[in-house]
Amino acid sequence: MRRLHGRPRGHGAVSSIAAFGVSVDAVCPGKKAGDFCCTAIHQHTSAYQTHPESRGHNFALNATFDDIEFTKYDGIIIPGGRSPEYLAVDASVLELVTKFADSRKPIAAIGRGLLVLAAADLVKGRMCTGFPHVKRVLVAAGNAEFIRLFVKALGGRIISSERRILFLCGDFVEDYEVAVPFQSLQALGCHVDAVCPKRKAGDICATAVHDFEGDQTYSEKPGHNFILIADFGAIDASSYDALVIPGGRAPEYLALNEKVIALVKNFMGARKPVASICHGQQILAAAGVLQGRKCTAYPAVKVNVVLSGATWVEPDPLDCAVTDGNLVTGAVWLGHPEFISRLMALLGVRVSF
Repeated sequence: MRRLHGRPRGHGAVSSIAAFGVSVDAVCPGKKAGDFCCTAIHQHTSAYQTHPESRGHNFALNATFDDIEFTKYDGIIIPGGRSPEYLAVDASVLELVTKFADSRKPIAAIGRGLLVLAAADLVKGRMCTGFPHVKRVLVAAGNAEFIRLFVKALGGRIISSERRILFLCGDFVEDYEVAVPFQSLQALGCHVDAVCPKRKAGDICATAVHDFEGDQTYSEKPGHNFILIADFGAIDASSYDALVIPGGRAPEYLALNEKVIALVKNFMGARKPVASICHGQQILAAAGVLQGRKCTAYPAVKVNVVLSGATWVEPDPLDCAVTDGNLVTGAVWLGHPEFISRLMALLGVRVSF
């Protein structure tokens, strides 16, 4: 088991690597385990000369910066966002990063995270990339390639990765619940397609950021635009090895689409792996494929699950996931590490260190 040090803005990368069997700690100077860091939605669009920013998910830290002993970790991740601007002038951060560099342990930085490496004088004579505004070239491959390369740097070997996975999307699908599993499976070398009824390859689905901020239900904010990979009307279900159904608000109306229902029945009838999270189980319930199955979901979806004939598994803790035969269900995006690792097990994909 490896241990590495992660920073908030890369919640997707942190969840992915944790799903691959790596123990991950996330810290922030001046904060303690259990505190939150706010993340940002940076939406890249040709409409503006730079990207707009909006508030993203709240990210919970699980370790205290002042207690970190770098000798216990095998690598360090420095995500982007705006935080590197002030982290790059924090002496304690630069000291920590330098210790990893001097020990020749893997260091991964993305986006503006390069600012921290530059401030620590670690990029001279090195080939590197980053967000263009830090005078580098943006990598089109994004987080998936970033994650894959870091796992390789840690000594990881991806086994049985050539799987074809289909994601079922719609407008206001939950941001993390589509992006994190999507990029995780890409990082594993899987071929991953995302489709949406009445949309084609290259079209965009709007996503939503659902968070828990002390209200009686979750709050909602705009998320990243998610680019679809294939045409819904042209897909051949038999060519895919698994189906993933993210949550958010999309499942409410996708559950009314007969072609969506037929697609889900096709995968379940063929006993292929189906992984559904949060409100995605509304589609499973509508498709009538939960009879006699153990299933969890976001608590508000319990009525759908129970009335469909499933055995309800209380999501306690909320980051749990459940496997029943070919079906994996998760409660919320907080449970991505277990949700993704359970799907990996059904696919026969693993990371060996």
